[in-house]
Amino acid sequence: MENIPHKVRNSRELALPRLYAELVDWFHLLTCPEEYRDEADFYRRVILENSSIPVKTVLELGSGGGNNASHLKSHFEMTLTDISMNMLEISRRINPECEHVKGDMRSLRLGRQFDAVFVHDAVSYLITEKSLAQAMETAFVHCRPGGAVLFAPDYTRETFAPMTDVGGHDVENRGLRYLSWVYDPDPEDTVYTSEMVYLMRDGDGVRCENESHILGLFSGETWLSLINQTGFTGVKAVPYPAEITEALSPVFTGVRPE
Repeated sequence: MENIPHKVRNSRELALPRLYAELVDWFHLLTCPEEYRDEADFYRRVILENSSIPVKTVLELGSGGGNNASHLKSHFEMTLTDISMNMLEISRRINPECEHVKGDMRSLRLGRQFDAVFVHDAVSYLITEKSLAQAMETAFVHCRPGGAVLFAPDYTRETFAPMTDVGGHDVENRGLRYLSWVYDPDPEDTVYTSEMVYLMRDGDGVRCENESHILGLFSGETWLSLINQTGFTGVKAVPYPAEITEALSPVFTGVRPE
């Protein structure tokens, strides 16, 4: 049994953060598509460099508000999936030309394959090795032979360090500012905590909300081992370019054998 408290293991992983539910209309004021341009271009290059077939179609698992897709869609035909219908709705506003499908990355089965499968930081919400392996199986099932898979978690155990961050954006008469406090209450388990505080301004009114995000934390060796066990080959960790300074973990890639 993995070293995760029973309550966390059975409830936190299944519960959607409020930011992806009733607060979803504020999401693009917390993080906007323009911030993802360089990051998305790096993902594009890794996918192309590691695939042994031409890449035209890409499935994104846990696509969230569609920030990466807003850049990748000019290079690939994107199918975007997320467990939150609310997040898919705000993604449709900026990516109307992309297919959107509601689904859990641990169990989604679309009955078709894609030239590559991409999983961004939504994978960090998987807090057990079992769930991580299920998401990898979903990626494998949907990946065409010769196609690449790319996972981009926020942290590995080796790269984790407590931190605080602030940011936010304004659009017309609305604005959001956030404070993020990332820490690990128990280094012996496979989760860490991101405490989030949101200050939201609508016209002259400002309100404050806060919530805890419980996220998975696995070693780089665990990532590589699980991807290998799923059946991908050529599995490796790829560091981010130095100019993407906010990246704290490598990405992990592999190829479905032909």
